[in-house]
Amino acid sequence: MFSSTGKRSIYAAAVLATALALVGSTVASAGEAATIEDLERRVRELEQMLADVKATSGEAADPRFTELERQIDVLTREIEKLSLGEAAPEAEESRHGLGPAASKVYATRRGVSLGGYGELLYRNFDATNESGTPAGESDTIDLLRFVLYTGYKFNDTMLFNSEIEFEHATTGEGDEERGEVSVEFAYLDFLLREPLNVRAGLVLVPVGFLNELHEPPVFLGSARPSVERFLLPTTWREVGAGVFGDVGTLTYRAYLTSSLASVAGTSSGAEGFTAEGIRDGRASGSSAAADDFALSGRLDWKPVPGLLLGASLFSGDTSQGQSTPTGEAIDGRITLWDAHGEYRWRGLQARALFVQTAIDDTARINEAQGFSGAESVGERQYGYYLELGFDVLAARETHGAALIPFVRRERYDTQDRVPAGYAADPAHDVTVSTLGLVWKPIPHIAVKADYDRVENEARSGVDRFQLALGFLF
Repeated sequence: MFSSTGKRSIYAAAVLATALALVGSTVASAGEAATIEDLERRVRELEQMLADVKATSGEAADPRFTELERQIDVLTREIEKLSLGEAAPEAEESRHGLGPAASKVYATRRGVSLGGYGELLYRNFDATNESGTPAGESDTIDLLRFVLYTGYKFNDTMLFNSEIEFEHATTGEGDEERGEVSVEFAYLDFLLREPLNVRAGLVLVPVGFLNELHEPPVFLGSARPSVERFLLPTTWREVGAGVFGDVGTLTYRAYLTSSLASVAGTSSGAEGFTAEGIRDGRASGSSAAADDFALSGRLDWKPVPGLLLGASLFSGDTSQGQSTPTGEAIDGRITLWDAHGEYRWRGLQARALFVQTAIDDTARINEAQGFSGAESVGERQYGYYLELGFDVLAARETHGAALIPFVRRERYDTQDRVPAGYAADPAHDVTVSTLGLVWKPIPHIAVKADYDRVENEARSGVDRFQLALGFLF
């Protein structure tokens, strides 16, 4: 007969064998289709079984108990990874025109995805402008924006994706310049097949380089290029629906959406067009007027690896039911197009973009807005930039680190042509020359420094030095 100690040892060994078998089964399930809740339940059962054996067997010092505890701990961490892993796959690849972090939901197998980015910007302005008079600018440091991407993948064909942006660190006192919280996009995708998919919701207008792909480590420069901020303008989103897909070496997106508002109206959050451009015509999905709609589209071609050539278009009326004080109807049709190209080869990065905007009925828009003289909305606007950078670490084994000196040249004019009876302000005919450096210790983090030489035809441009810290996850 066995002694009581022997019986306890046999009992402990049997329970240990059962527990280790359960661990193996649970580990196998973790790699299969078992739910996280089921795996967590199994781990709780193992922990309870281990506690019972220790309490009754007197064999707590058995090294098999130590091994079992270690395996349960490893398994618990693996389940935590599974729980977070579905929500936080690596932000590595851009998909469907979006940045790496914004694309994470597409890499998720099922359920919630989380991502985001942020950027902090320091600006130091010269004391005088190009004519030698006091500039009147104050140096600033700003948590420019912090963004969270949240998505949910319902199944292999349907998903939700969104971007919520917090600007300037805080809000309050009714002053938008102190900061705001905005939904940058919120849409549903119906992934039918590679050449044809459907998107509906608050969508990014598919123009330029940065309106869709604006995460700080992705672009050179402490700030987005002026051409892509004032003429396109980032971040520009509208409510609507459309299609997108890939056909061989071609990628396209096409939407029917709400349009801009050229005249401020009570039914729209937009403030209307100004001499500075169309930026204030965005309602951004916030009680946006829906009297006028617009078509937008984009086509990109990648004939060889590293080379992208493309164009985009936005066209639609913009009066949103408003008229002049004398009752004259306004169409305010806008036609905005851009042509863009990018080439990447080894450490070389080169970009070029040209954009032109034509606006009808600008005299009537001016009248409705109460503008006179040089306050006129430009009936034609244009801009371009050329950018060249080179990663000097590209030929070395740096585990993703990069050091990229770059140069950029921009020219834009938001009043290239104005209607008869109005004047163009030469301060809106601007040239910006940028010399900068970007260091990326890893692809997800960028430290940037650059100097902008700002010139305009009124000789009132103010040069600035900028530092920025950007990240995505």
